[in-house]
Amino acid sequence: MVKLKQLWRKFSNYVRYDLKEIAFPSSLPDPPHIKPRKKLTLKEWLEVIKKASRLYAESWKRDISDDIDILEGRTPQGKTENGQKEGKEGYEKEPSTLEDIAVAARGGMETLRPVLQRVYVTRASAYKDALKNFIEGYKEGIAETMESKDSLKSPSHEDISNLVKEEKKEEKKEEK
Repeated sequence: MVKLKQLWRKFSNYVRYDLKEIAFPSSLPDPPHIKPRKKLTLKEWLEVIKKASRLYAESWKRDISDDIDILEGRTPQGKTENGQKEGKEGYEKEPSTLEDIAVAARGGMETLRPVLQRVYVTRASAYKDALKNFIEGYKEGIAETMESKDSLKSPSHEDISNLVKEEKKEEKKEEK
C-alpha cells in the first residue's frame, strides 16, 4: 500500500510539474537588473491609447516632431517666419520626381510622356554609371590579387623547380 502511494505521488508530481514543463516550456526568467513595469489601469491604458491616436491623426495633417520632442523632454528646433525649420534657412527645395509626375499626369498624356522619358533616362544613366564603377572596382581587385600572387613567387622557388627538372632529365639520361 505504501509503494502504491509513493508511485501515485511520483506520477502526479510528474504530470503536474515535469510534463507541464515539457509540453509548455516556460521562458527564461528576466535578468536580475530588469525591474518589471507596473500594470496600467484601465483609465491609464485608455489615456495612452487616446494620446497615441491623437498624435497619429495629427501626423497626417502637420509636422508633429515638435510635439514629440516636447513629450520626450527635448527642446524643439526653432522655425523661421514662413514655418520652415531653421536648419534649412530659406532653402527652397526642388520638386521631387513623384511631384513632377503628379503634375504632369494632371496635364494628360502629352505632358506625362516627356516626364516619364526623363525619369527613365536618369535611371538608366544611374544604372549604367553604377555598373561601370563596379566593373572598374572589380578589375582593380583582380589586378591587386594578381600582383600579390606574383610577389609571392620568388626567384628561389623558380630556380629550385628548374633544378629539380634538370636533375630528373639527367637521371633519365643516365638510365638510358
